[in-house]
Amino acid sequence: MSELVRPHGGADLKPLLLERKALAAEKKKAASLTKINITSREAGDIIMLGIGGFTPLEGFMTRADWEGVCDGMKMASGLFWPIPITLSTDISTAAGINEGETIALYDPERDEILATMAVSEKYQIDKAHECMQVYKTTDMEHPGVKMVMEQGDVNLAGPIKVLSLGGFPEEYGEQFMTPAQTRAEFKKRGWKTIAAFQTRNPMHRSHEYLAKIAIETLDGVLIHSLLGKLKAGDIPADVRSRAIGTLIENYFVDNTVIQAGYPLDMRYAGPREALLHALFRQNYGCSHLIVGRDHAGVGDYYGPFDAHHIFDQIPKDALETQPLKIDWTFWCNRCGSMASMKTCPHKAEDRLLLSGTKLRKALSEGTEVPDNFSRPEVLEILREYYASLAEHEKVEVKLSGHSAK
Repeated sequence: MSELVRPHGGADLKPLLLERKALAAEKKKAASLTKINITSREAGDIIMLGIGGFTPLEGFMTRADWEGVCDGMKMASGLFWPIPITLSTDISTAAGINEGETIALYDPERDEILATMAVSEKYQIDKAHECMQVYKTTDMEHPGVKMVMEQGDVNLAGPIKVLSLGGFPEEYGEQFMTPAQTRAEFKKRGWKTIAAFQTRNPMHRSHEYLAKIAIETLDGVLIHSLLGKLKAGDIPADVRSRAIGTLIENYFVDNTVIQAGYPLDMRYAGPREALLHALFRQNYGCSHLIVGRDHAGVGDYYGPFDAHHIFDQIPKDALETQPLKIDWTFWCNRCGSMASMKTCPHKAEDRLLLSGTKLRKALSEGTEVPDNFSRPEVLEILREYYASLAEHEKVEVKLSGHSAK
């Protein structure tokens, strides 16, 4: 009997990726089906469904599910779920699809069919309502709102059969781990209590401190990087992976940290996305999710600790994975160490507040980064990346100058 948290819903993992003969047969069938194009966000959702990351979902949500998730964070079945998992298309394409028909879900970016779907329902939604419920705004400057408002006008619901993981295992190798693989690794190491550390940035000293707080009381930490699409200016996954790997090698005790990645795009939904992060980390076998300041936020749309508070507003049995809530952390010159609002008695002028945004800004502008902001081995990798960007921009300018002549 496993002592890890159970998958969401209490049953076994439910990966939807077909294998062997079933996969070959469905691929052959998919070639003759009506194809609809999917977005990058939808592709990430399909891959998560494929690996069991969205257990126990069997596909894309119905109107009743969409409504229940938007308004009460639960599906028509009563299952807790904080963000709609939906697929859409335009009105004219939807008109040519019949309910009961099986269609192929085609990813134009990868030029492949990722899944087939038996369409159980076609429905239209109030996109602004979804945005207000999930993102707390309808401002088109919010990247999540923009994504919803620009999606197709008709949602298609139904169970899916996943045919491909979109090249993630090949591109990321051992870093791309499925929930079954992380659970097996935790058991192999004898870990029972594991905190997931969600990141879309390289880890600076504050991130390192959060992970080490978790290690003090739990068996280990899963540093779980987002491998899907980010917003402009964020650092790509391969660079992040190298930087995090260097940090683990030099500054963490052996057998306390695993680095892995997952295939979703960021939604930037703040508190609601924190709940989704906890939900699918439960499927990965994590007992806790580290929730720091402005978790999954963007701009000033959410309060710094709204993601802490939302866990107190859901039913106690909604999730087995619990938040590890940690206050604002920083470097304190007077303490001579990392600290938090709960442990440091000193004034604001003694504190260096750390953030991924500040780090990216300093590196992109070539300004000095203090030693107490990020580890030197990490900075070396990031400076190399930003230097390559600057060099690329120089070449682009030079080439555009030639073409202008």
